[in-house]
Amino acid sequence: MNLDYNEGLSLFSEVVNMVNDEATGSQEVVVCSPFIHLHSLVQLAKGSAKVAIGAQNAHQAESGAYTGEISARQVKSTGANYVILGHSERRQYFGETNALLAKKTDTALANDLKPIFCIGETLQEREANVHFDIIKTQLVEGVFHLDAAAFSKLVLAYEPVWAIGTGVTATSDQAQEIHAFIRKEIAAKYDQGVADATTILYGGSCNPKNANELFACADIDGGLIGGASLKSRDFTDIVKAFN
Repeated sequence: MNLDYNEGLSLFSEVVNMVNDEATGSQEVVVCSPFIHLHSLVQLAKGSAKVAIGAQNAHQAESGAYTGEISARQVKSTGANYVILGHSERRQYFGETNALLAKKTDTALANDLKPIFCIGETLQEREANVHFDIIKTQLVEGVFHLDAAAFSKLVLAYEPVWAIGTGVTATSDQAQEIHAFIRKEIAAKYDQGVADATTILYGGSCNPKNANELFACADIDGGLIGGASLKSRDFTDIVKAFN
């Protein structure tokens, strides 16, 4: 909730041009914008095979009297293909529970949106040494009700809540440890093939200085970028960390 309409379009225009010049291989960049930008960003991205558009949230109901909310169908109608679900800020400030997020996931998938499903522990939970239990519960209650075919449409994002917007980043060892744990839990629920094919992003103060080290980890497949995405050069430098 930072830029106005015109500022958002200006930033995105810079990003999409830079990404088209800098991204290589099979990279995909997904820009999840405020609702007011979605349709315009889809139009601006039409010439790029490397950039997709998503929303930052969607409601669990298909439609109805939920003033101020946005449905998955409405998001999809803009041309967007992704939606972030369960971001730590949604969980913290809006009381979103695992059970609610399971419903949101089902509704997003039913409307052909690819959820970027966020999980992660708070500082208190890590200090109490229950972070693995928390993450497993978020997986079990949030997305493990899906069959393998539906689950394969998800992207997961690990957000250590204690590292978001604080300038503190999980060490590469800490991040890799959790990502490997997540992949192991997926393999136990489904199979190793599903686990290996699942994209797991790291989100938590990722920036151009630490991106190379984080993305070199075996089980980290990309980043969920927050503050650094508001500067086109910083964002593109993170994309280049994969080259």
